Amino acid sequence: MIRIAKYHSDFGNIEVLRAKDTGSFIYRQGGCYQSECDQSGISIVPYIHAIFGLLAQARVSDVLMIGCGGGSLGTMLHRTGARVTIVDINPSAFQIARKYFGLPREIDCHVADGRDFLRAARHRYDAIVLDAYSGRRIPAHLCAETFFGLVQTRLNASGCLLANVHARHDLDMMPDRVAAKTNNIWADVRLLDARGMPDRNALVMAGKVRALVQPALLMPPSVGAEEIARELGLLAFRPWHSLRRKP
Repeated sequence: MIRIAKYHSDFGNIEVLRAKDTGSFIYRQGGCYQSECDQSGISIVPYIHAIFGLLAQARVSDVLMIGCGGGSLGTMLHRTGARVTIVDINPSAFQIARKYFGLPREIDCHVADGRDFLRAARHRYDAIVLDAYSGRRIPAHLCAETFFGLVQTRLNASGCLLANVHARHDLDMMPDRVAAKTNNIWADVRLLDARGMPDRNALVMAGKVRALVQPALLMPPSVGAEEIARELGLLAFRPWHSLRRKP
């Protein structure tokens, strides 16, 4: 692994790495890998392809992403003709995504907290993707029930929310907590997960999501496509625990 750039920011140090064997670019912040893409900007991260596949099924054309990283999901959506808006609290993220990860200039980028952006905006989207992290956890205010209520007001009638939720292991109930909170806002909530895998990404989806099925690999990168397809095949919809507190 070769480090090709390092940035100091108010939200932690960011490193841009390049893999010697594949030439892929990696975005690492605070010691956590946030993004990885091939030399044309297509993601090598399975959960990004899962979100991309789900959005393709939903036939979205106007997407808001909260959280940028390398911006590879935005790049992929842009290539399909979708209108993409990205919000990130760290201004360095957009600079890095455009310089090293191929984020198109046409994508509308805003430096702001995701909640503040939604409060100030009145536009309604076909989908909102929540993929914002501080270390290994979503900031508390971005996974609060009040935030999900705000998200609902910024979606079209047929819109949906997709949230990436990290799970350390099968006893980590964070995906279940997020699903339970969204279920207080939306009638249709689903959880896509790969039980048994450590340090995995589970996807919570809410809104018009009842017809969604297991996503397939639709835009293969130049490296790692077989492994991505294999990991997508491990994903399955599962029920979540309500986690009600005992009296």
